[in-house]
Amino acid sequence: MIWLHWTLTGLFAIAGAGCLLLVLMQLPGIWVMLILAIGVQLADVAWVHGSDATAGWWAIGIAAVLAIIAEILEGLSSAAGAKVGGGGRRGMWGAFIGGVLGAIVGTPLIPIPVLGTLIGAIAGAFVGALIGETTGANAGAMRDAVAPAAGAAAGRAAGTLIKTGVGLAVWVVLIAGLLIR
Repeated sequence: MIWLHWTLTGLFAIAGAGCLLLVLMQLPGIWVMLILAIGVQLADVAWVHGSDATAGWWAIGIAAVLAIIAEILEGLSSAAGAKVGGGGRRGMWGAFIGGVLGAIVGTPLIPIPVLGTLIGAIAGAFVGALIGETTGANAGAMRDAVAPAAGAAAGRAAGTLIKTGVGLAVWVVLIAGLLIR
């Protein structure tokens, strides 16, 4: 049954690479990868290695911690970019909400796979921070809101790159957990 282990490992490696594309599309690719890894691990324990497959569970645990860190970093990136650009709390919230909405709206409006979602998220963070900075009780001038909005857009782009890098690390850790027996 060792052929089953190698088949599952190979299929997981291919599916995991596809999950990295999901991360770029602002979708939960790391979490999908973790679910796939748990399925492969359960199959491996049940049909191939039995209780000798503990390295896979350790890898899944490490990957889950990395996934949580990636989500936090990505979620805070556009808000942090707005703050670095001199924005206030409203601009930070606008950047966060705009980034999420921009990813959703950008996907069908810019029909280029992966790129449309990414452009939508970055543009949404910019517009959201701009709206946040130019509305409300402490509304500033449009020219003063451009720097926080640009920071939000840069932060969103950096957050996506960071999350993709962490996703790559998760993929490597999970494959290593399957290979170490």
